[in-house]
Amino acid sequence: METKSRTLEITVLSAEDLRIDNKPVKKNAYVVVSVDPFNNKATKVDGEGGSYPSWNDKLVMEMPLQTRFVTLLVKCKGSRGEKTVGLARIPVMDFVGGYSPATCLQFLSYRLRDPKGLKNGIINVSLRVKEPLQDCSSQAAAAAGGNAATIGLGIPIDGRRDCGMVTGIPIWTGYPSNSLF
Repeated sequence: METKSRTLEITVLSAEDLRIDNKPVKKNAYVVVSVDPFNNKATKVDGEGGSYPSWNDKLVMEMPLQTRFVTLLVKCKGSRGEKTVGLARIPVMDFVGGYSPATCLQFLSYRLRDPKGLKNGIINVSLRVKEPLQDCSSQAAAAAGGNAATIGLGIPIDGRRDCGMVTGIPIWTGYPSNSLF
């Protein structure tokens, strides 16, 4: 079974120094997270945080494999309607394909740009990709067979099926034992 998307778990934590027309935001800021034009979700509105809002909202979304950016759009509700505060585009390569596995939780901060392209605050998020079971090797998935613990086939000994991989370091027996250190 081939997967055409991944599950993205993004927590919009907070923002700093938000402004509209060079004046601090007073209240009612929220964030719209988009992975493509047809797939977006919004956080709750922070009615008290002003220009330093805090949401701590976890959003779970399906992210197509070809997605290159995740867009964060900060908006503010007011008596005259909604205004855009700022936008940040997170390259998917910042959290997939780097030094740590995509499934590790990562905390990132990005500069927001207002509609004129000027710097307008910072947004703080945490995110990770939740890999489905079929992304594991078929040999490891077949060997697991339910909750059976398997050693050396990519399935942790405690029976969880989170596709963790085992890495081994070869030990050369042709050398004296004290020459390795």
